[in-house]
Amino acid sequence: LLSFLPERSNLAGVRHILLVLSGKGGVGKSTISTELALSLRHSGKKVGILDVDLCGPSIPRMFRVQDNNVHQCDSGWVPVFVDQDKSISLMSIGFLLEKPDDAVVWRGPKKNALIKQFVADVAWGDLDFLIVDTPPGTSDEHISTVEALRPYKPLGAILVTTPQAVSVGDVRRELTFCKKTGLRVLGIVENMSGFVCPHCSECTNIFSKGGGEELAKHAGVPFLGCVPLDPQLSQSLEEGRDFIQEFPKSSAFPALAHIAQQILDGMSQRSS
Repeated sequence: LLSFLPERSNLAGVRHILLVLSGKGGVGKSTISTELALSLRHSGKKVGILDVDLCGPSIPRMFRVQDNNVHQCDSGWVPVFVDQDKSISLMSIGFLLEKPDDAVVWRGPKKNALIKQFVADVAWGDLDFLIVDTPPGTSDEHISTVEALRPYKPLGAILVTTPQAVSVGDVRRELTFCKKTGLRVLGIVENMSGFVCPHCSECTNIFSKGGGEELAKHAGVPFLGCVPLDPQLSQSLEEGRDFIQEFPKSSAFPALAHIAQQILDGMSQRSS
C-alpha cells in the first residue's frame, strides 16, 4: 500500500488527463499537444505536458526550453516551467539526455519503467489539464502509459490523423486500441488539412480532405475539427514561440481555439 502513496499525491492536484494518440508517426501529435496547451492557457487554465515519446522528444524544443535541466525535490522531479507565471509545465526524456543528439536505444522494460516513473514521480502541483504526448502506434509505451494512468481516470484521448486514407487506416487501429484498453475517445482531429497560401490565403488540399471527419462519423466519435497546414504555425513551433498570441489572423487559429473550446465544454458537461 505504501508504495502507492507518492503516486497518488503527485497527480492529486491534476484535474483532467488527456492523451494525444495516433496510429501513425508524423501526423503532428506534438504540434497538436503544444497548440492545445497554449489554447488552454489562453483560456486561463494551468497545463502540464508529459512527453512520453521517448525516441523523438520534440516538446522541449517547441517551447524553447530544450537546454533546461530537471531538478529533484522531496516528492520527485520538478517539471520545467515554460513561463514566469508557471502556467505551462513540461516533463520529457529530452531534459534527461546528456547531449541533445543522444539516441534512446532501450528495450521495452526500461522504457516502461521510465514511463511509470514519469507518471509517479513528477511533482506537477495543481493543474487543470495534463496533456500526454505519446509515440506513434499502439506499442509497449502506449500500454504502459494507459496502465499507469488508469488509477487516475483520464478524461480520454484525442486522436490525430492527416486526411489521406493511409493515415486514416492507421488511426482506425488506434480506435480499436482505445476500445480494448477502455480509454474514452474525446474526438478526432484532422491535421494538415489543406495548405493555406501565405500570399493569397487560398486553401489547397495537398493530402485530399475529409478522411478524419469520415472516420469520426464511421466510429461514432466526435469530430473536433481540421487544422490546416500553415507555414506560420510551423515556423513558430520551430522557434518556440506562442503561435496563438502571434498569429490570431491565421486560419489555423480558429481551428485550434475551436478544438480547445470543445474540450473545455466537454469537461464542464462531465463535471456538472
